[in-house]
Amino acid sequence: MEEYKIEERKAVLVGVQFPDNKDFSLDMEELSGLCEALSIRPVTSLSQSLTREDSASFIGSGKVEEVQEAVLFHEANLVIFQNPLSPSQLHNLTKALPCEVLDRTQLILQIFSERAKTKEAKMQVKYATLQYMLPRLVGLRENLSRQGGASGSLSNRGSGEKQIELDKRKIQEEMAILRRELKKQEEVRKVKRQKRDRAAIPRVALVGYTNAGKSSLMNALLTLSKDSQAEGVEEKDMLFATLDTTIRRIVPEKGEEFLLADTVGFIRSLPDKLLDAFHSTLEEAVEADLILQVVDYSDENYQKHMDATLDTLKKLEAGHIPMLYVMNKCDKVLPLEELPKLRGEKLYISVKEKLGIKELVEKISQVLSAGLKQVDILLPYTASAYENRIRSEGKLLSLSYEEDGILISARVPAALEAQLKNYSRSE
Repeated sequence: MEEYKIEERKAVLVGVQFPDNKDFSLDMEELSGLCEALSIRPVTSLSQSLTREDSASFIGSGKVEEVQEAVLFHEANLVIFQNPLSPSQLHNLTKALPCEVLDRTQLILQIFSERAKTKEAKMQVKYATLQYMLPRLVGLRENLSRQGGASGSLSNRGSGEKQIELDKRKIQEEMAILRRELKKQEEVRKVKRQKRDRAAIPRVALVGYTNAGKSSLMNALLTLSKDSQAEGVEEKDMLFATLDTTIRRIVPEKGEEFLLADTVGFIRSLPDKLLDAFHSTLEEAVEADLILQVVDYSDENYQKHMDATLDTLKKLEAGHIPMLYVMNKCDKVLPLEELPKLRGEKLYISVKEKLGIKELVEKISQVLSAGLKQVDILLPYTASAYENRIRSEGKLLSLSYEEDGILISARVPAALEAQLKNYSRSE
């Protein structure tokens, strides 16, 4: 029986630098990394500087001919644009070039499609894909026709030929169904969050530029937890290795226990539609008591990656949440004897060398405990309004309703502790 050989995917990368983009080379480097995450081999890159895009082909007819020559010379079967293409531009480029044409958003959607594992994440990817497809049906059908409906087509992969052939009405109906299902999932998450709130366990979220080492850090923190039953998370050296939200309970030998959430990695200029599509994983950052921004300190562009992460957090309205900066992979650029070290809110560590993990747990406990005082009180029912304040301003540890009042153990801000002193119960 003849063995079926999958054709290697080779791509010509195309990017346009506009006057306001000072980090164009970084964008193109990231595009290459996104290709590698899908096992696509970039064979060459073409770029140009423009003051504004060409409305018909984005790059102009002369550059289209140059791209065509590069495709033929390198025997490429993909052209991938760093810049987002409009529906008409995608249609025109697909007609003009002898291979499949994609833009950066499509590339990210394909990665998300391959990596999503949970039912909700798969639905979110499907919704975002349909949302992207809806105004681009003509161009996408051109892509599919050019590939002959082959399974190797990126426009076809993850969503299937049937979805490409759907007319607008059919897609809109499917999107409506997905919206309803995602709304149900949102209600389930809401109930889970309420249970966590009642448990009064602080929440810590890992965020950061993709491939900074968040999953590796979570596994390292799990090794220090007394909750040894907690399962580790998958670690891979690639963009977007983690898509689904993972929450683990960390119980340190000393200090305060907390729930740790690993979130999807951020990239530069993450499309807003993808922010919406992955709100379930990103909202763990919004709901957190503390954010750990994990940074690959060995990357020469680490500051720009930090800026991209902060920009995304602002879009999520999570910019006000306390943050610690975990400068990871320091073993590559600093002497090991200097690690770990703390400078302000930045802790320099190496997960690989297991340097700084205990210090990070101690710092997390300090931040979570800052300003909170332990109170053990018997609250008369006439003063029951304080119960709501304790719940909203502090951390409720235990509560029981007794005949003579509400027995409460909690950790509260100093100002509230002063008001509750009259209700302290003697040991």
